[in-house]
Amino acid sequence: MHKDNPNIRALKLLHSLCPSYFPLMAAKSFFDKLSPYFNLYLSAELVNEIAGAKDKTKLLTLVLITVLGNFVIAVLGGLLNRIFAHKEIRLYQREAAFNNKKTLTLDYSDLENPEIRQLRRQITESARIDYHGQQLLLMSVGRLINITISAILALFLGVEMFVLMFSSGFSWFIIVLAVALAALVSFNVWYSFKSKDKIGRVSRNVSQTMIDENRIDEAIDCYNMGKDVRLYRQDKLIMNIKNYAFDLHKKAFRTMGSKRFVIGIPLTITEMVLKAIIYVFVCAYSLVGAFGVGSIIKYVGFIETLTGCITSYFSVFADIKYNTPFVKDYLAYFDIPQKMYQGSSRVEKCLDNEYYIEFKNVSFKYPGSDSYALEHVNFKFKIGERLAIVGMNGSGKTTFIKLLCRLYDPTEGEILLNGVNIKKYDYNEYLAVFSVVFQDYKLFSFSIAENVAAGSRPDKGNVIEALEKSGFTQRLSEMPEGISTCLYKDFDCSGVEISGGEAQKIAIARALYKDSPFIILDEPTAALDPIAEYEIYSRFNDIVGDKNAIYISHRLASCRFCDRIAVFDHGRVIQTGSHNELVADKSGKYFELWHAQAQYYNN
Repeated sequence: MHKDNPNIRALKLLHSLCPSYFPLMAAKSFFDKLSPYFNLYLSAELVNEIAGAKDKTKLLTLVLITVLGNFVIAVLGGLLNRIFAHKEIRLYQREAAFNNKKTLTLDYSDLENPEIRQLRRQITESARIDYHGQQLLLMSVGRLINITISAILALFLGVEMFVLMFSSGFSWFIIVLAVALAALVSFNVWYSFKSKDKIGRVSRNVSQTMIDENRIDEAIDCYNMGKDVRLYRQDKLIMNIKNYAFDLHKKAFRTMGSKRFVIGIPLTITEMVLKAIIYVFVCAYSLVGAFGVGSIIKYVGFIETLTGCITSYFSVFADIKYNTPFVKDYLAYFDIPQKMYQGSSRVEKCLDNEYYIEFKNVSFKYPGSDSYALEHVNFKFKIGERLAIVGMNGSGKTTFIKLLCRLYDPTEGEILLNGVNIKKYDYNEYLAVFSVVFQDYKLFSFSIAENVAAGSRPDKGNVIEALEKSGFTQRLSEMPEGISTCLYKDFDCSGVEISGGEAQKIAIARALYKDSPFIILDEPTAALDPIAEYEIYSRFNDIVGDKNAIYISHRLASCRFCDRIAVFDHGRVIQTGSHNELVADKSGKYFELWHAQAQYYNN
């Protein structure tokens, strides 16, 4: 674990994403703060000159300095504000990209982990409430820079005041007022820290209610759920839950607003008292002739600013303190380690795709589960064979594929590719060996070509060829822009809505386009109509070509074209053989499953 303070760590991270951000923030803040102090100083000098000698040359000089100075400050300040705005956008873009990259490179087991998903929601919702997390930290740093610059400029104005006051006597008066000012400022500092802790605790409660409410909003906004909501009148159930969550949300915000109002009363009172003391303090010295009446403006501004800066300093530190748990959450997400060993060995390209894989005594438990999803699996793929995997729901078929593709590592045992433990291979190179169509595949609201080509630049000829092999040719001919047609309407109003079967064909085309040695089809025809399913089966060898093919299905009739069938039951491989061999074993599981399905066709 990094030894640095979490806030320092977060700032180092943000600085690494955009190194010029903080220097530009300081430069921008300087010019933002310079203008009022510049005008305050010159206004005081103008009033003093008008009330005193009334030297026209000096007055004209002061006016010209004021006008030209404001012009230069405005031009430079405007230029810096523009540059800083660009850098700020760049920082947020890079931070978002950094966050997305972390999500996309998480171990698959972590991506499915409900605790990590909850952490991500917590970070998102915290950022929506008072910008908690890295946003509030950046704002706090900006405030610290502003306060520091204000204090330095104010001290520049105040040096002359201290010299004049001490030369005029009344040192006891200075001490009494200084003690009173110090006492009030100290009270504000102490009270700020105390109040921020209370507000921080309330904010966390509000964050949790926002998470719960947004989950319901996701259900309302998801058009895929619209049919069920209407058919089963789930709108009443959803609205009841929504209203309950909204009431909690409203109560939490009302509590936070009330606490902030009550907490702010003592601070408002002390600030009013502070101003009164400052005016008495400065006016008393002006009356005894320590300085001109115009300097009252300058010196009141100085003391107000200086005392305000002291209070603000500690107020910002209080903000940082109560925001620290949110920053820890933010960093905790990036600190999630890649537990899956990445490997370094190259995957040697074999002639004629002659790859073979062996499971040696492989057992696996999902994270947080006490039961085995797979147990003592010993299995070897023959080179170039067509393998079908069958079994009841929950028998371990999809888990077997997830382990094969190294989305998870075995709890026990090892998996070998060409005799080498797959953990030793470079992770990305190993993944390139497989093209998979999972049962719960996803297509994106991009063009058909981008969906098929996925992580590579689309090659028009190869995209069309893959779509032809998957049986999508007829539907493609009806598309307004061919393979450039956008799917769905999330990003493009002219996007095309496709059926489940059509989507499945595009998913198969994506697997073919990748052109990997192994192609794995997990229930590839589940959403297809009988004619389309027959086309896939009849052309299966042509589709797969010389690749090693693994086919998972509940429909045993579709397994007959495979060279070998593996029967899974309760996480174990209990039978292997060809269709004819397995169906001849009347005591076997395959015979039981085959005849259970056959009766529906025979009748």
